[in-house]
Amino acid sequence: MLTYEELLDRFSIALNKEQFAGRPAELYEPIAYMMELGGKRLRPVLLLMACDAWGGNIEEALPAALCVEVFHNFTLVHDDIMDNAIMRRGKDTIWNIWGEDTAILAGDTMFTLAIDYLLRTGNGKLNILLHEFTHAARKVCEGQQYDMNFETEEEVSISDYLNMIRLKTSALIGTSLKMGAIIGDAGAEDLSNIHAFGENIGMAFQLKDDLLDVFGNVDKFGKMPGGDILSDKKTFLLLKALSIGSSKDKKVICNYMDDDQGDPEQKIMDITAIYKKLNIDKITTTEMERYYERAKYHLQQLKLPEENKTELISIAKKMMYRDN
Repeated sequence: MLTYEELLDRFSIALNKEQFAGRPAELYEPIAYMMELGGKRLRPVLLLMACDAWGGNIEEALPAALCVEVFHNFTLVHDDIMDNAIMRRGKDTIWNIWGEDTAILAGDTMFTLAIDYLLRTGNGKLNILLHEFTHAARKVCEGQQYDMNFETEEEVSISDYLNMIRLKTSALIGTSLKMGAIIGDAGAEDLSNIHAFGENIGMAFQLKDDLLDVFGNVDKFGKMPGGDILSDKKTFLLLKALSIGSSKDKKVICNYMDDDQGDPEQKIMDITAIYKKLNIDKITTTEMERYYERAKYHLQQLKLPEENKTELISIAKKMMYRDN
């Protein structure tokens, strides 16, 4: 079985061959810019990894891999607009350079490009792959709407939040693996387990993202720390702090959330200090480990030789213990 790095190289070569130029240039330049920003290329490589695990043809899986990567980047373009984020992967976001209207159109165009890539799949499995992809895409949109709803809802539970990230983040990770397994001719039970494996590592991945947003290093993470705090994003960290903090802690957090005119740096410092006092970083890590153990359970159920599972568990560990 090929390693993660080997599959990443295969995908990068395929991606670099693609041309995102077109006319009008004002529409396609932002798309090319976004696709050249880099990123982990996690979802397409997971798709290729699953295909390879079941002995599938990597070349046949590349169009589907390109599909999920372009789609993922489309969601980031629109997320940055909705989150008012000015940096992505250490660079200016598209809307911050070209404006919101162009960023919306560029994102919409990227969605159509993703479908076009999937339509290149010529192994007789297009219908089921298209169904899986569009189902996951709809879940991502549902998750994003829940995320936006939470901005104005006073009562958001931790279970509400976990359901939101299951839709917004985990769905596409799980489906990327499942699509690769479909191309590799995996059986129904294995398809269910590889999807569950992906969803659970996706949950751990997003919780780690929340953690890094507060405690990460800007040079490694690519974004300024405290962005979620400044935008009053109801993350696992915030909801847990409100759940277990003292009345004084809750008052400090709520006062900052109600005051848009406060000092941003002081807000980040004070709320981060509360997180540290309550050991929110350790609590979040424990929650991540819970999903990681679930992922390992589903991996163990796969009807694959143990050596074919090695790379899958390796990438799960990298997602858990990353610093960017």
